[in-house]
Amino acid sequence: MIKVGIIGGTGYTGVELLRLLVQHPEVALRTITSRGDAGALVSDMFPSLRGRVDLKFEDPATADLAGCDVVFFATPNGVAMQQAPELLDAGVRVIDLAADFRITDIAEWEKWYGMAHACPDWVAKAVYGLPEVNRQKIRDARLIANPGCYPTAVQLGFMPLVEAGVIDVSHLVADAKSGVSGAGRKAETHILFAEASDNFKAYGVAGHRHLPEIRQGLSLMAGGSVGLTFVPHLTPLIRGIHATLYGRITKEIDFQALFESRYAAEPFVDVMPPKSHPETRSVRSANTCRIAVHRPQGGDTLVILSVIDNLVKGAAGQAVQNMNIMFGCEETTGLWQLPVLP
Repeated sequence: MIKVGIIGGTGYTGVELLRLLVQHPEVALRTITSRGDAGALVSDMFPSLRGRVDLKFEDPATADLAGCDVVFFATPNGVAMQQAPELLDAGVRVIDLAADFRITDIAEWEKWYGMAHACPDWVAKAVYGLPEVNRQKIRDARLIANPGCYPTAVQLGFMPLVEAGVIDVSHLVADAKSGVSGAGRKAETHILFAEASDNFKAYGVAGHRHLPEIRQGLSLMAGGSVGLTFVPHLTPLIRGIHATLYGRITKEIDFQALFESRYAAEPFVDVMPPKSHPETRSVRSANTCRIAVHRPQGGDTLVILSVIDNLVKGAAGQAVQNMNIMFGCEETTGLWQLPVLP
Protein backbone atom coordinates (compact mmCIF):
# COMPACT_ATOMS: atom_id res chain seq x y z
CA MET A 1 0.00 0.00 0.00
CA ILE A 2 1.13 3.56 -0.73
CA LYS A 3 1.25 5.57 2.50
CA VAL A 4 -0.16 9.02 1.70
CA GLY A 5 -0.15 12.35 3.49
CA ILE A 6 -1.97 15.51 2.48
CA ILE A 7 -0.82 18.97 3.57
CA GLY A 8 -3.70 21.40 3.39
CA GLY A 9 -6.74 19.17 3.56
CA THR A 10 -9.44 21.81 4.01
CA GLY A 11 -9.55 23.41 0.55
CA TYR A 12 -11.37 22.24 -2.55
CA THR A 13 -8.36 20.42 -4.00
CA GLY A 14 -7.70 18.86 -0.58
CA VAL A 15 -11.18 17.40 -0.24
CA GLU A 16 -11.08 16.30 -3.88
CA LEU A 17 -7.86 14.43 -3.16
CA LEU A 18 -9.57 12.78 -0.19
CA ARG A 19 -12.57 11.77 -2.33
CA LEU A 20 -10.33 10.12 -4.90
CA LEU A 21 -7.70 8.60 -2.62
CA VAL A 22 -10.17 7.00 -0.21
CA GLN A 23 -11.50 5.00 -3.19
CA HIS A 24 -8.00 4.03 -4.39
CA PRO A 25 -7.31 0.33 -3.72
CA GLU A 26 -3.53 0.83 -3.35
CA VAL A 27 -3.61 3.81 -0.95
CA ALA A 28 -3.49 4.05 2.83
CA LEU A 29 -4.30 7.57 4.03
CA ARG A 30 -1.98 8.30 6.96
CA THR A 31 -2.25 11.99 7.76
CA ILE A 32 -4.16 15.12 6.70
CA THR A 33 -2.97 18.46 8.03
CA SER A 34 -4.55 21.79 8.83
CA ARG A 35 -3.14 24.36 11.20
CA GLY A 36 -6.48 26.03 11.83
CA ASP A 37 -8.54 22.85 12.23
CA ALA A 38 -6.09 20.49 13.92
CA GLY A 39 -7.93 18.00 16.14
CA ALA A 40 -11.22 18.22 14.24
CA LEU A 41 -12.64 15.20 12.47
CA VAL A 42 -12.28 15.44 8.70
CA SER A 43 -15.82 14.08 8.31
CA ASP A 44 -17.21 16.86 10.49
CA MET A 45 -15.96 19.43 8.01
CA PHE A 46 -16.81 17.29 4.98
CA PRO A 47 -19.91 15.15 5.69
CA SER A 48 -19.55 13.61 2.23
CA LEU A 49 -16.66 11.59 3.71
CA ARG A 50 -18.58 10.21 6.71
CA GLY A 51 -17.96 6.52 7.10
CA ARG A 52 -15.03 6.61 4.66
CA VAL A 53 -12.46 8.86 6.36
CA ASP A 54 -12.09 8.55 10.13
CA LEU A 55 -8.95 10.69 10.47
CA LYS A 56 -8.61 13.98 12.31
CA PHE A 57 -6.79 16.97 10.93
CA GLU A 58 -3.28 17.20 12.34
CA ASP A 59 -0.95 20.14 12.86
CA PRO A 60 1.69 19.93 10.11
CA ALA A 61 4.38 20.71 12.68
CA THR A 62 3.73 17.43 14.55
CA ALA A 63 2.26 15.15 11.86
CA ASP A 64 4.35 12.15 10.83
CA LEU A 65 4.74 13.25 7.23
CA ALA A 66 8.22 11.72 6.97
CA GLY A 67 6.60 8.31 7.47
CA CYS A 68 4.64 8.66 4.24
CA ASP A 69 5.67 7.39 0.82
CA VAL A 70 4.21 10.44 -0.90
CA VAL A 71 2.89 13.77 0.33
CA PHE A 72 0.50 15.97 -1.63
CA PHE A 73 0.67 19.73 -1.07
CA ALA A 74 -2.86 21.11 -1.54
CA THR A 75 -1.74 24.49 -0.25
CA PRO A 76 -1.56 28.09 -1.46
CA ASN A 77 1.37 29.16 -3.61
CA GLY A 78 4.53 29.62 -1.56
CA VAL A 79 3.96 26.88 1.01
CA ALA A 80 5.45 23.80 -0.67
CA MET A 81 8.72 25.54 -1.49
CA GLN A 82 9.19 26.15 2.24
CA GLN A 83 8.30 22.66 3.47
CA ALA A 84 8.97 20.21 0.63
CA PRO A 85 12.80 20.14 0.78
CA GLU A 86 12.84 18.58 4.27
CA LEU A 87 10.46 15.83 3.14
CA LEU A 88 12.40 15.24 -0.07
CA ASP A 89 15.64 14.94 1.92
CA ALA A 90 13.90 12.31 4.08
CA GLY A 91 13.12 10.25 0.98
CA VAL A 92 9.45 11.19 0.69
CA ARG A 93 8.14 11.83 -2.80
CA VAL A 94 6.19 15.07 -3.21
CA ILE A 95 3.39 16.20 -5.52
CA ASP A 96 2.72 19.93 -5.34
CA LEU A 97 -0.69 21.05 -6.60
CA ALA A 98 0.27 24.73 -6.36
CA ALA A 99 2.64 26.62 -8.66
CA ASP A 100 5.88 26.60 -6.66
CA PHE A 101 7.82 24.31 -9.02
CA ARG A 102 6.04 24.73 -12.36
CA ILE A 103 8.04 27.54 -13.95
CA THR A 104 11.71 26.80 -14.55
CA ASP A 105 12.76 30.46 -14.93
CA ILE A 106 13.05 31.59 -11.30
CA ALA A 107 13.02 35.30 -12.14
CA GLU A 108 9.87 34.81 -14.21
CA TRP A 109 8.22 32.89 -11.35
CA GLU A 110 9.13 35.59 -8.82
CA LYS A 111 7.75 38.27 -11.15
CA TRP A 112 4.35 36.59 -11.51
CA TYR A 113 3.98 35.31 -7.95
CA GLY A 114 5.42 38.32 -6.14
CA MET A 115 7.76 36.53 -3.72
CA ALA A 116 11.31 35.22 -3.57
CA HIS A 117 11.64 31.52 -4.29
CA ALA A 118 12.79 29.57 -1.23
CA CYS A 119 14.38 26.57 -2.97
CA PRO A 120 15.32 27.29 -6.59
CA ASP A 121 17.58 24.22 -6.69
CA TRP A 122 14.54 21.95 -6.47
CA VAL A 123 12.82 23.72 -9.36
CA ALA A 124 15.43 22.29 -11.71
CA LYS A 125 14.85 18.79 -10.30
CA ALA A 126 11.05 18.91 -10.43
CA VAL A 127 9.13 17.17 -13.22
CA TYR A 128 6.15 18.95 -14.76
CA GLY A 129 3.29 16.53 -14.17
CA LEU A 130 1.41 16.51 -17.47
CA PRO A 131 1.37 12.74 -18.12
CA GLU A 132 0.53 13.09 -21.80
CA VAL A 133 3.92 14.83 -22.23
CA ASN A 134 6.20 13.66 -19.42
CA ARG A 135 5.06 10.14 -18.53
CA GLN A 136 8.56 8.63 -18.64
CA LYS A 137 10.09 11.39 -16.49
CA ILE A 138 7.22 11.17 -13.99
CA ARG A 139 8.00 7.49 -13.28
CA ASP A 140 11.32 8.33 -11.63
CA ALA A 141 10.47 11.78 -10.28
CA ARG A 142 10.92 12.69 -6.64
CA LEU A 143 9.07 16.00 -6.99
CA ILE A 144 6.10 16.63 -9.27
CA ALA A 145 4.90 20.09 -10.23
CA ASN A 146 1.24 19.35 -10.88
CA PRO A 147 -0.05 21.55 -13.74
CA GLY A 148 -2.61 24.27 -13.29
CA CYS A 149 -6.19 23.90 -14.50
CA TYR A 150 -6.12 26.41 -17.37
CA PRO A 151 -2.67 25.16 -18.49
CA THR A 152 -3.92 21.56 -18.62
CA ALA A 153 -6.91 22.36 -20.83
CA VAL A 154 -4.99 24.73 -23.10
CA GLN A 155 -1.88 22.59 -23.55
CA LEU A 156 -3.82 19.41 -24.26
CA GLY A 157 -5.90 21.30 -26.80
CA PHE A 158 -2.97 22.81 -28.68
CA MET A 159 -0.44 19.99 -28.23
CA PRO A 160 -1.01 17.82 -31.34
CA LEU A 161 -0.97 20.88 -33.60
CA VAL A 162 2.14 22.43 -32.05
CA GLU A 163 4.05 19.13 -32.00
CA ALA A 164 3.20 18.52 -35.67
CA GLY A 165 4.16 22.06 -36.70
CA VAL A 166 0.93 22.69 -38.61
CA ILE A 167 -0.19 25.99 -37.08
CA ASP A 168 1.42 29.41 -36.68
CA VAL A 169 2.79 29.27 -33.12
CA SER A 170 3.54 33.00 -33.12
CA HIS A 171 -0.18 33.87 -32.94
CA LEU A 172 -1.98 31.41 -30.68
CA VAL A 173 -5.16 32.49 -28.89
CA ALA A 174 -6.69 30.82 -25.83
CA ASP A 175 -10.10 32.06 -24.71
CA ALA A 176 -10.82 30.15 -21.48
CA LYS A 177 -13.61 30.03 -18.90
CA SER A 178 -13.56 28.68 -15.35
CA GLY A 179 -16.00 27.91 -12.59
CA VAL A 180 -15.65 29.71 -9.25
CA SER A 181 -14.05 26.75 -7.45
CA GLY A 182 -10.90 27.59 -9.38
CA ALA A 183 -10.44 30.54 -7.04
CA GLY A 184 -10.21 28.25 -4.02
CA ARG A 185 -12.21 27.81 -0.82
CA LYS A 186 -12.01 31.27 0.63
CA ALA A 187 -14.13 34.34 1.26
CA GLU A 188 -13.57 36.88 -1.48
CA THR A 189 -16.10 39.32 -2.86
CA HIS A 190 -15.84 38.34 -6.54
CA ILE A 191 -16.72 34.69 -5.81
CA LEU A 192 -19.63 35.36 -3.46
CA PHE A 193 -22.90 33.90 -4.76
CA ALA A 194 -24.47 37.34 -5.25
CA GLU A 195 -21.44 38.49 -7.26
CA ALA A 196 -20.67 35.46 -9.43
CA SER A 197 -24.16 34.09 -10.05
CA ASP A 198 -26.01 35.34 -13.14
CA ASN A 199 -22.80 37.00 -14.31
CA PHE A 200 -19.94 36.47 -16.76
CA LYS A 201 -16.71 38.41 -16.96
CA ALA A 202 -13.15 38.36 -18.20
CA TYR A 203 -10.27 38.97 -15.81
CA GLY A 204 -6.49 39.02 -15.90
CA VAL A 205 -6.50 40.29 -19.49
CA ALA A 206 -3.25 42.20 -18.97
CA GLY A 207 -1.64 39.03 -17.65
CA HIS A 208 -2.59 35.97 -15.63
CA ARG A 209 -0.27 33.76 -13.56
CA HIS A 210 -1.00 30.77 -15.74
CA LEU A 211 0.22 32.56 -18.88
CA PRO A 212 3.96 31.87 -18.35
CA GLU A 213 3.19 28.24 -17.44
CA ILE A 214 1.20 27.69 -20.64
CA ARG A 215 3.75 29.55 -22.75
CA GLN A 216 6.59 27.50 -21.24
CA GLY A 217 4.85 24.20 -22.03
CA LEU A 218 3.91 25.15 -25.59
CA SER A 219 7.42 26.47 -26.25
CA LEU A 220 8.91 23.13 -25.24
CA MET A 221 6.50 21.36 -27.60
CA ALA A 222 7.32 23.77 -30.43
CA GLY A 223 11.06 23.69 -29.87
CA GLY A 224 11.12 27.49 -29.72
CA SER A 225 9.26 30.52 -28.49
CA VAL A 226 5.51 30.91 -29.03
CA GLY A 227 3.22 33.90 -29.11
CA LEU A 228 0.14 33.40 -26.96
CA THR A 229 -2.82 35.59 -26.10
CA PHE A 230 -4.57 34.09 -23.07
CA VAL A 231 -7.78 35.56 -21.66
CA PRO A 232 -9.50 33.84 -18.71
CA HIS A 233 -13.14 34.36 -17.75
CA LEU A 234 -15.17 33.67 -14.61
CA THR A 235 -18.46 31.86 -15.17
CA PRO A 236 -21.36 31.11 -12.78
CA LEU A 237 -20.33 27.44 -12.51
CA ILE A 238 -18.91 25.59 -9.53
CA ARG A 239 -16.69 23.24 -11.57
CA GLY A 240 -15.40 23.30 -15.09
CA ILE A 241 -12.91 24.74 -17.56
CA HIS A 242 -13.86 25.43 -21.17
CA ALA A 243 -11.00 26.52 -23.42
CA THR A 244 -11.70 27.74 -26.97
CA LEU A 245 -8.39 27.75 -28.81
CA TYR A 246 -7.51 29.39 -32.13
CA GLY A 247 -4.59 28.66 -34.45
CA ARG A 248 -3.88 29.67 -38.05
CA ILE A 249 -3.17 26.71 -40.33
CA THR A 250 0.29 26.60 -41.95
CA LYS A 251 0.19 23.04 -43.31
CA GLU A 252 -2.71 21.00 -44.64
CA ILE A 253 -3.26 17.59 -43.04
CA ASP A 254 -6.20 15.61 -41.66
CA PHE A 255 -6.52 17.46 -38.36
CA GLN A 256 -9.13 15.14 -36.88
CA ALA A 257 -6.90 12.16 -37.60
CA LEU A 258 -3.93 13.98 -36.06
CA PHE A 259 -5.76 14.40 -32.75
CA GLU A 260 -7.14 10.87 -32.78
CA SER A 261 -3.69 9.43 -33.42
CA ARG A 262 -1.92 11.58 -30.81
CA TYR A 263 -4.35 10.67 -28.05
CA ALA A 264 -5.24 7.12 -29.07
CA ALA A 265 -3.34 5.62 -26.13
CA GLU A 266 -4.26 8.30 -23.59
CA PRO A 267 -6.88 7.00 -21.15
CA PHE A 268 -8.01 10.44 -19.99
CA VAL A 269 -8.19 12.38 -23.25
CA ASP A 270 -11.32 11.88 -25.36
CA VAL A 271 -11.16 13.18 -28.93
CA MET A 272 -14.77 13.58 -29.94
CA PRO A 273 -16.24 13.01 -33.43
CA PRO A 274 -16.22 15.87 -35.98
CA LYS A 275 -18.71 18.70 -35.34
CA SER A 276 -18.93 17.87 -31.60
CA HIS A 277 -19.24 20.50 -28.90
CA PRO A 278 -17.94 19.16 -25.56
CA GLU A 279 -19.66 20.50 -22.45
CA THR A 280 -18.22 21.08 -19.01
CA ARG A 281 -20.93 18.92 -17.45
CA SER A 282 -19.70 15.97 -19.55
CA VAL A 283 -16.51 15.87 -17.44
CA ARG A 284 -17.87 16.96 -14.06
CA SER A 285 -16.08 15.02 -11.26
CA ALA A 286 -14.11 12.95 -13.80
CA ASN A 287 -10.41 12.93 -14.70
CA THR A 288 -11.18 13.46 -18.37
CA CYS A 289 -10.32 16.06 -20.98
CA ARG A 290 -12.73 16.10 -23.94
CA ILE A 291 -11.56 17.74 -27.13
CA ALA A 292 -13.26 18.64 -30.41
CA VAL A 293 -11.63 19.92 -33.61
CA HIS A 294 -13.37 22.49 -35.81
CA ARG A 295 -12.50 24.39 -38.99
CA PRO A 296 -15.18 27.06 -39.39
CA GLN A 297 -16.31 27.64 -42.99
CA GLY A 298 -13.28 25.71 -44.21
CA GLY A 299 -11.11 28.75 -43.52
CA ASP A 300 -7.49 29.06 -42.46
CA THR A 301 -8.19 28.98 -38.71
CA LEU A 302 -8.65 25.91 -36.55
CA VAL A 303 -10.84 26.12 -33.46
CA ILE A 304 -10.18 23.55 -30.75
CA LEU A 305 -12.63 23.06 -27.89
CA SER A 306 -11.15 21.57 -24.71
CA VAL A 307 -13.06 20.91 -21.48
CA ILE A 308 -11.97 19.55 -18.09
CA ASP A 309 -13.12 19.58 -14.48
CA ASN A 310 -10.73 22.08 -12.89
CA LEU A 311 -10.67 20.16 -9.60
CA VAL A 312 -10.01 16.73 -11.15
CA LYS A 313 -8.00 16.63 -14.39
CA GLY A 314 -7.09 20.23 -13.57
CA ALA A 315 -5.84 19.43 -10.05
CA ALA A 316 -6.48 16.45 -7.73
CA GLY A 317 -7.25 13.81 -10.36
CA GLN A 318 -4.13 14.62 -12.35
CA ALA A 319 -2.14 14.51 -9.09
CA VAL A 320 -3.43 10.98 -8.40
CA GLN A 321 -2.67 10.04 -12.02
CA ASN A 322 0.90 11.20 -11.42
CA MET A 323 1.08 9.21 -8.18
CA ASN A 324 -0.04 6.08 -10.02
CA ILE A 325 2.74 6.51 -12.58
CA MET A 326 5.35 7.21 -9.88
CA PHE A 327 4.51 4.09 -7.88
CA GLY A 328 4.01 1.69 -10.76
CA CYS A 329 0.24 1.38 -10.43
CA GLU A 330 -2.02 1.08 -13.43
CA GLU A 331 -2.37 4.73 -14.44
CA THR A 332 -6.16 4.65 -14.30
CA THR A 333 -6.40 3.10 -10.81
CA GLY A 334 -8.87 4.98 -8.65
CA LEU A 335 -9.74 7.37 -11.46
CA TRP A 336 -12.47 5.64 -13.44
CA GLN A 337 -15.29 7.67 -11.87
CA LEU A 338 -17.91 8.59 -14.44
CA PRO A 339 -18.97 12.22 -14.83
CA VAL A 340 -21.94 13.30 -12.72
CA LEU A 341 -25.14 14.14 -14.62
CA PRO A 342 -27.30 16.14 -14.46
